[in-house]
Amino acid sequence: MPALTIVKTIAYTLAQEMKKDKRVIVLGEDVGKDGGVFRATEGLYDLFPDRVFDTPLAESGIVGTAIGLALYGFRPVAEIQFDGFSYPAIDQLISHAAKLRNRSRGRFSVPLVVRFPYGGGVKALEHHSDSPEAYFVHTPGLKVVVPSTPYEAKGLLLSAIRDPDPVIFMEPKKIYRSIKEEVPEEEYTIPLGKARIAKKGKDVSVFCWGAMVSEALKAAEGVKVDVEVVDLRTLSPLDTKTVLESAKKTGRIVIVHEAPRNCGVGAEIAAMISEKAMLNLKAPIMRVTGYDVPYPLPKLEDNYYPNAGRIIESIEKIARF
Repeated sequence: MPALTIVKTIAYTLAQEMKKDKRVIVLGEDVGKDGGVFRATEGLYDLFPDRVFDTPLAESGIVGTAIGLALYGFRPVAEIQFDGFSYPAIDQLISHAAKLRNRSRGRFSVPLVVRFPYGGGVKALEHHSDSPEAYFVHTPGLKVVVPSTPYEAKGLLLSAIRDPDPVIFMEPKKIYRSIKEEVPEEEYTIPLGKARIAKKGKDVSVFCWGAMVSEALKAAEGVKVDVEVVDLRTLSPLDTKTVLESAKKTGRIVIVHEAPRNCGVGAEIAAMISEKAMLNLKAPIMRVTGYDVPYPLPKLEDNYYPNAGRIIESIEKIARF
């Protein structure tokens, strides 16, 4: 089992699935000979020159083309270079990809994956550090998946490609290359809609995804209470069963995400716990998030980005409540 980064795992997994399934097509800006801006498609053009396509700088066109390919039986994997570049494609995703199964009363589905790096932590420029998951989670018909390790990335990506419906696959750029992990060469899938317990605990539950999982695990090591870290993996559909089981067990909740606080996915999780596990709560639900301002320029990023220190503060606060 080779030790791979998330970037290498994405490229390896795409190559493996393209070799197995000739319906899989990769398209996007510079995904061909250049291998993508982060090299997540590196080597694919050499292996599959007739199924890896560079596109114009037009995200709406990329996703619109991918929708058409999906309707005609292909399994397109469209890459958007950065999180903030996904916005021009929102009309295609919300008005068409997410609605076609319902619009056709089940006669058509859109087996499409839209991949893009998301989040901060790398001192990037405007439109390069956003966390837009709430836009997509709010849209019925779209599935939203966020891996947190190389092992998770492979299993989740294979499930996303094979899923009959459109999947938004958000890859946390902060840990693209900072985490290495043994990834089995043989294929395996991780079911969409199923969270994992990254660390078991009994005193406080921390719900998180993507790069925030590693920050939560660091925080768990820095406190005296026993923290359970739950990696949600899939934000839509959400594994409400695992969330509620953990919340009822500990009674103390911290939710962590990079996106701004207002109407973020954490707010929905908090509301759901309040509705279905209120009598089990021992303290107010805490959220550690980005702030309700545009993502700052690099010099101010460390003041914005959620980290283990901020998570520790919230854990200790509710542990004392």
